[in-house]
Amino acid sequence: MLIVDESKCRKDGICAAECPTAIIKLKDKQNYPQLVPGGEQACLICGHCVAVCPHGALSHAQIPIEDCPAIDKTLVISEDQAVQFLRSRRSIRFFKDKPVSEEKIRKLIDIARYAPTASNGQVLEWQVFTDKEAIKDFSKMTIDWIRSAIEKAPNNPRASYLPTIIAAWDFGYDAVLRGAPALVVASAPKEAGSGMVELTLALAYLELVATTMDLGTCWAGLLQGALLGNSKLKDALGIPAGHPHHFPMMLGYPRARYFRLPERKPAKVNFR
Repeated sequence: MLIVDESKCRKDGICAAECPTAIIKLKDKQNYPQLVPGGEQACLICGHCVAVCPHGALSHAQIPIEDCPAIDKTLVISEDQAVQFLRSRRSIRFFKDKPVSEEKIRKLIDIARYAPTASNGQVLEWQVFTDKEAIKDFSKMTIDWIRSAIEKAPNNPRASYLPTIIAAWDFGYDAVLRGAPALVVASAPKEAGSGMVELTLALAYLELVATTMDLGTCWAGLLQGALLGNSKLKDALGIPAGHPHHFPMMLGYPRARYFRLPERKPAKVNFR
């Protein structure tokens, strides 16, 4: 499983020290790193060993070094750049009437797959919709669910804003999916105990990199609520059976540009 380039390996043991499952050993300075007995079964296929070697001496049968580009130091961003980038993210609720190409969406998801997953499971699945009528149908099904939810619990304080969503729909405005030209849904199987965390991280990666492509996103909370309460809507979105973890995100070109970084509440932090 491990391929060591003996002409480059310095036998410094960095790969063994950093292996998350401790399956790489370096007997001494006269030997090259190797797997412990049974190590193949315990390997997370995470690529730490390939990535951490400063000499480019180690490859992995399932993560060949040829597929692992070196970090380009000229692309490393500063702290100030990172802060501005993260603070400039906005939830976009008004989109241009402009389609998002399949190529761009595939690129977004391709980047999102690098988000952390428990034990490097990488079990997420994606449903993508770019048909306007289909997306509008999902909004209508959500509105129907909202009407039903209000009828069942009219005094629920958490639903106090829902009548305005219905009023907007009846007036001709979609406040559910906002006329977004694309809808992306990430989901994970029930076997993934941290499935909601994993898909949330992946969607966060997706929405952040989307800004670099002049795209905007918004987490579709109303549709998510309807998905949790209406199995027919879940079927309509093609979320696989056995995938209780899911969340949809709107995607499109923002109608407006933003020029400042709004402030937020101070963080509540307790050091112990």
